[in-house]
Amino acid sequence: MIKIRYTAAATALACTASLFAAQSATARPAAPAWQKVGDGITSGISGLAVVPGSRPGRTDLLVARDNKKPGENRLALVRLRPGDRPQVRPLAWRGSRTPADLEALDAVPGRSGEYAALASDGTGYHLRLDTAAGTVRVLGTFTVPGASEDDNYEGFALTSQGHRLVAVWADRGEDSRPGTLHAARLDLTRRAFSAPVTATFRAPYPAEHVRHVSDLKIGAFGALTVSAASDNGDDGPFDSALYDAGTVSVDGRGTIRLTVRQSPKPLGRYAGHKIEALACLPHSRHGVLGTDDENAGGALRTVAGGPC
Repeated sequence: MIKIRYTAAATALACTASLFAAQSATARPAAPAWQKVGDGITSGISGLAVVPGSRPGRTDLLVARDNKKPGENRLALVRLRPGDRPQVRPLAWRGSRTPADLEALDAVPGRSGEYAALASDGTGYHLRLDTAAGTVRVLGTFTVPGASEDDNYEGFALTSQGHRLVAVWADRGEDSRPGTLHAARLDLTRRAFSAPVTATFRAPYPAEHVRHVSDLKIGAFGALTVSAASDNGDDGPFDSALYDAGTVSVDGRGTIRLTVRQSPKPLGRYAGHKIEALACLPHSRHGVLGTDDENAGGALRTVAGGPC
């Protein structure tokens, strides 16, 4: 039986609660700066995944872009090095029709070089990155269960628990309509999902023109970190916030449990940017935030936090 619980997050979540905690000017001095990764509406970042071998100070990221027109870049590699500007390398899409509106991206646990991306309509792509060739090849496609034309998906994340691959994805919601989180086991070989469980999520902030879930990531102990963002159009202004939203887990019988905080714990606010992508550096206390600031382009920021 699939169960849903809406309770306060488990005590273990405290180890991960600060994963993307903001270093605000009022709390700590010398907050890390945002680093531009391109100008203009086609340079925004809608999804992030860490490339194997990365660590704080020497980070390589696979980024998704929600571009829609032919010839516009969908995926790129970004190299972050101390003292240098980010180096951006667009990648070629191979193996299927070029997607429109990629909104989320995550690495496949235990499969180096493999990733999964999700478009806003619920179409997913199982991908293999070839850095030498500068390509991303589609290994297969899938559709998340219950995808509807009324949904607009902006978050997708993977975790491995008890030798089972678990996926969490989210419709973003809008203003009075909360975001909806879904969780299910995923068999990538067959590209099939178990029956999903769902829970709603409402961000306390931003308050207007809000997308309650603009991205999500799964950290240690199944901790769910969610970003929310306000979108006032292509020229902004934008605001974003990060929340400790709850946990996802799977027991020995394969039952998925999705635990959502009734009052999500705030982890930080970021004025002037529309955060649409999250990633966490393995074996470290750092996360990476990515923005899609529409006409202002995209930016990245590394922040201190708990282990992933």
